[in-house]
Amino acid sequence: MIYPIVVYGSSVLRQVAKDIPADHPNLNALISDMFDTMYKSDGMGLAAPQIGKSLRLFVVDATSLADEDPSLADFKKAFINAKLTLLDEETMVMNEGCLSLPKIREDVERKNKVRITYYDENWNFHDEEYEGLKARVIQHEYDHLEGVLFIDRINVLRRKLLKGKLNDITKCQVDVPYKIKVIK
Repeated sequence: MIYPIVVYGSSVLRQVAKDIPADHPNLNALISDMFDTMYKSDGMGLAAPQIGKSLRLFVVDATSLADEDPSLADFKKAFINAKLTLLDEETMVMNEGCLSLPKIREDVERKNKVRITYYDENWNFHDEEYEGLKARVIQHEYDHLEGVLFIDRINVLRRKLLKGKLNDITKCQVDVPYKIKVIK
């Protein structure tokens, strides 16, 4: 099932997502649907709040960037009930976009290295460290679980300059090749 992407202006994007119990019904189907939705929307990551579900779940697949960064060749995962720790004082600035903020891209400063604990789709526990682009993708998606959008990480003046575009997004007046919706 392909879900519409929930966009800026939706309350679910500003909520702290809830942990998922191990017996959550149809969790593997939801994960599969999230990957399908992410691919259909041409994304690299997708968090459950972006499909209107306030659950601590996100999926990533950055394998398409393996030519640029060979370490991404196998970076396709589901993260359930993730907890993130920022490990590095070093930061990096890169341009980011988001399916929930279509047609907006901004430079965002993020930590270069993170530690994350999570369960995979088979309920195996993981405690892993990531750096570089993997760390950036994880931080972006993890922010969605905390009710944070990447525009919250840019300076106030830049955000004010985006006000018109953000208002258009809240009215779904943006041309994108995937279905979008606002949930009040």
